[in-house]
Amino acid sequence: MIDTSALFDLTNKTAIVTGGGNGIGKSACEILAAFGANVVVSDLKLEDAEKASAEINANGGRSVAVACNVLKDEDLRNVVKTAVDTYGSLDILVNNAGGGGAGRENPFKITLDDFKWVFDLNVFSAWQLSKLCAEEMQKSGYGSIVNITSMSSVNKSPNISAYASSKAALNHMAANLAHDYGPFNIRVNCVGPGATKTAALAKVLTPEIEEKMLSGTPIKRLGEVEDIAGAILYFASPVSSWVSGQVLFVNGGGVQTLD
Repeated sequence: MIDTSALFDLTNKTAIVTGGGNGIGKSACEILAAFGANVVVSDLKLEDAEKASAEINANGGRSVAVACNVLKDEDLRNVVKTAVDTYGSLDILVNNAGGGGAGRENPFKITLDDFKWVFDLNVFSAWQLSKLCAEEMQKSGYGSIVNITSMSSVNKSPNISAYASSKAALNHMAANLAHDYGPFNIRVNCVGPGATKTAALAKVLTPEIEEKMLSGTPIKRLGEVEDIAGAILYFASPVSSWVSGQVLFVNGGGVQTLD
């Protein structure tokens, strides 16, 4: 008989979510807390992290806010230390912080330093934080690392070469780290959002772009942050205990691009 109550039970688990102050990251914090996890809300803007954390706590969850620039190694180490010092263990990491893309990467105008910055933000920081968290996850005997990737990692579009290739690298990095961390019962997976209603999309979305996106989307709506959070919950929870090295695209069954 399956104990259904245990499939998504995150009681006594501790999660770190980068970029947790807004959008997909905030929704991830909320759903993980709702299913019992202690949540470290990490964000570049401490004010945003504190606001998200306060809302979780007001709704009966357990969370703490931490300022973290994922490009700074000392900040990454501090967020891990905060999780362990506050809650005694670390079990879940959501590498959500990232940037670039949105059709702004004309290869004749951006520089090599611009390209490197996108990889620093989207790939190298995730690799480093995963390493730091995996060291703690080994101690708890439970680990789930969830990278937030993008449809651009498999789509082909103009003026997005740095972002798209960084997200493709994130996918392949997860698939390979799954081999490295698997013997320690640490899983590594990716969630790839389709066009989701976030502040970032709102900056470039027009009625014409939305209509084009929906023309290639069987489920005729744009994604909500809660749609992405549900996939994150799946990978974070015991229900996916034999799933690792995978990419789950949450996109209404279709393909949405900005070109």
